[in-house]
Amino acid sequence: MLPTLNKELVLKRADSGVHEAQFNFPERILQFGTGVLLRGLVDYLVDKANKKDIFQGRIVVVKSTDGDTSDFDQQDSLYTTHIKGISQGELVDSVLINSSISRVLQSNAEWSKILEVTHQPELQVIISNTTEVGIQYVAEKVLEGAPSSFPGKLLAILWERYQYFKGSSNTGFVIVPTELVVDNGKLLQEIVLQLAAFNEMPAAFINWISSDNRFCSSLVDRIVPGKPRNLAEQEGKAGYADKLWIEVEPFLLWAIEGDEHIKSVLSFYTADERMLIAPSITPFREQKLRILNGSHTAAVPLAYLSGLNTVYECMEDGYMKHFFQQVILQEILPTIQDICPQATTFAQDVLDRFANPFIAHKLISITFQESSKMNARNVRTLLRYYEQQQALPAHMCLGFAAMLLFLKPVKEENGKYYGARDGEEYLITDDNAAIFAAYWQQQSNTQDMVAQIARDQRLWEVNLDEIPGFTATISEHLDQLQEQGVKQFIRRELASSGL
Repeated sequence: MLPTLNKELVLKRADSGVHEAQFNFPERILQFGTGVLLRGLVDYLVDKANKKDIFQGRIVVVKSTDGDTSDFDQQDSLYTTHIKGISQGELVDSVLINSSISRVLQSNAEWSKILEVTHQPELQVIISNTTEVGIQYVAEKVLEGAPSSFPGKLLAILWERYQYFKGSSNTGFVIVPTELVVDNGKLLQEIVLQLAAFNEMPAAFINWISSDNRFCSSLVDRIVPGKPRNLAEQEGKAGYADKLWIEVEPFLLWAIEGDEHIKSVLSFYTADERMLIAPSITPFREQKLRILNGSHTAAVPLAYLSGLNTVYECMEDGYMKHFFQQVILQEILPTIQDICPQATTFAQDVLDRFANPFIAHKLISITFQESSKMNARNVRTLLRYYEQQQALPAHMCLGFAAMLLFLKPVKEENGKYYGARDGEEYLITDDNAAIFAAYWQQQSNTQDMVAQIARDQRLWEVNLDEIPGFTATISEHLDQLQEQGVKQFIRRELASSGL
């Protein structure tokens, strides 16, 4: 039987990268969430800095669910991070032991201990990832036991800190939510202040919240699949058992809105150039939305209807690999380079991420809310491209036509619509499915249908029919895809392009 990963074991291993001093670093961060994203991104960066003697601080983690913390306790909060994937065209496969977490506390059973954590003057940072639902206003009394909502818990913690240090200045926190919500820092601050007013808290305390604490909006990006399927095999190679083992992709991005003060408090950012602190994170959000998310939305319906099932399969397919490259490098990238200085590097990173053989990202799951995503991610790109080039982006238009075909239902049951690929039905998970079904049912000819869809203000932020050539181009693609079949169409495109 393999020994369990713990402090004694790692200190005996010369290759662990963990030293006794790291266990004595003060607790500087209070983290809400034990999920794999935080452990694979935020805690990874803190650990990296600690091993370089940059930050010299550890993390107290709050487990927000009711599950126990025994796995962390038995392993002295140590866990393995296995980095697997493609970076700059090269295969990456490396293992490290993370020692950034000092302890894990259960939010309800150990609420008093969590409050006591705030008495440490070295504690300066609060980080959260409680899912998008976590940053919502819940009218509740926050001083009557453990609050139910994350903003409620945060308000109670701020009150405890304020009371303990008697309202002294320079005792507040840098608060960085990582939930995937636009302007998450601003939203969290607004909710906390609203909740403070609901609880009729003193004006001096409410002023301290705003003046002595910094709520920083942030953007995180890293795929963390979590525990590997072949864990036993990996543990055998490592020589120890680890119930907390996680796999991560090589790529990461953590962009935080902040100034020099934020940089000084979050000094661990200097350990990795991919953690960025800037006055605005809008450029980073824009490049992720347009390049990563936008290319997914443009390509996936075509790839799925051609018989492919994962993003990795797309990068192994000659035509779809070329499609992704053209959409990203030739059609999306030119439209955002002026506002996103790092977009070129990011675009190459995205292609590497798509080619990661260790991540099975299913295409059908990416088609969730396909039409709304097309509007949010690609309509603006299409308009920018036309303004710049006075021409339509060819591959994006083909992707738009494939989306219309993907949303063509073959049946409806109990308000749910189903499409078909090679005779196999799939559920269309799109809130606009009924709208597209009506268009397909009442169509007289393809061009009229496409023109009506393009003009539908329920679907798009602009009238796409007003873009010269758009309706005709989409209609031609749609007719070809239906007449030839998607697979045959792609074979011909592949042959004609010489790929």
